[in-house]
Amino acid sequence: MIRNRSRREFIRDLGLGAAALPFVLNLPSLGFAGTGTRKKRLVVMFSPNGVIPSAFWPDETGSEFTLKESLTPLEPFKDRTLILRGVCDRVRGDGDNHMRGIGCLLTGIELFPGNIQGGSDTPAGWSSGLSIDQEIKKAYQVDDETRTRFGSLEFGVMVPERADTWTRMVYDGPNKPIAPINDPYRMFNRLYGRAKDQASLKSLLDDVKSDLKTIASVVSKEDRQILKEHATFVREMERELAPDDGGPGLDHAVPELEPGIKTVNDEIPRISKTQIDLMVQSFAADFARIATLQYTNSVGMARMNWLGIPDGHHELSHKPDNDAKAVDQLTKINKWFCEQMAYLAKRLAETPEPGGPGSLLDNTTIVWTNELGKGNSHTLDNVPFVLVGNGLDFKMGRSLDYKKVPHNRLLLSIAHGMGHEELDSFGNPDFCGDGPLSDLT
Repeated sequence: MIRNRSRREFIRDLGLGAAALPFVLNLPSLGFAGTGTRKKRLVVMFSPNGVIPSAFWPDETGSEFTLKESLTPLEPFKDRTLILRGVCDRVRGDGDNHMRGIGCLLTGIELFPGNIQGGSDTPAGWSSGLSIDQEIKKAYQVDDETRTRFGSLEFGVMVPERADTWTRMVYDGPNKPIAPINDPYRMFNRLYGRAKDQASLKSLLDDVKSDLKTIASVVSKEDRQILKEHATFVREMERELAPDDGGPGLDHAVPELEPGIKTVNDEIPRISKTQIDLMVQSFAADFARIATLQYTNSVGMARMNWLGIPDGHHELSHKPDNDAKAVDQLTKINKWFCEQMAYLAKRLAETPEPGGPGSLLDNTTIVWTNELGKGNSHTLDNVPFVLVGNGLDFKMGRSLDYKKVPHNRLLLSIAHGMGHEELDSFGNPDFCGDGPLSDLT
């Protein structure tokens, strides 16, 4: 291991170019990666418009439970899954339930008064506090052992570019929403700092080839394998993001969606897979330990044609419970979102933890949630929270049923699970009651 040398000295002595730095600075044998303590990671995944309770929540509680149809993709990870029913968004105030559902979801605090008009309720503005992911990020970034290059990464899949209360769930502070990055090219460019367009992406390996060869001569065998995987990943990005012969691919910006548009890009499955692959790669490189993955937005209008469902997601979510066709379609939609979670879990599970034992999933927890408990009632009770992975050291492999516990307490539990234990309340303190949920660990 390289000791008693700064990054700057090491880079200067080897003559490495800037293009190679993102690929090499997390190699454990260089001693720059802060590998002395276990790395914990958090992913918050969002999908909109509630769920079908009968197809989502297990009938049983405890460790002996059966996954309902919408959650069956998690069967391979059942022993690493924690299903939390009865978690409720108790935050009230300005805005309709869709607005408060997403705007208070990760902040746990009221929206500011504003002029964005919702349904039948009062208008509202942005959240009056920061989100839990950013709270943890800020704590991590002031500690040398947990600081990373980006702190957090915000991934989007067809999130509207327009900025309003329905489209943003991540907040850097009061009145400070953070927009996710929808375009995989933009995210790739942020991570690696070189891909300005298709041509530069294809030339990236040529630019860094000699530097990768130089660094490979002074690192461990395990790190040489990591370098090889970096190079393979970039080649895969070239192939995945290249236009198909039959038409344009993802080399264009995701179009802005105005309110009420009910068509959605049929490339959503491809975008989702690429964003997940980028996220896993960013974790392996220790670019960040906090990430969010937001699918569309509150009142999301996606038409999931790849599932054979021509109707818009939000429209379907308003159908009555006795509409068997709509119930079946909504069950399929939530099962598709669950498949994305399962794919992320699979990628994390098959990726070794750099510089440590086990896999990325052993040190990462994915939290899948929603702005509503049920779409046609707009309830903020029983907001879905499904967790997969072992990053928070919660006792997994269980289905729990609470009696309307405020979701602020779960947010506080997540912060404590990530090591931010000095936090004694989060969001509106009136809903933090007895503190973190004691039965999660």
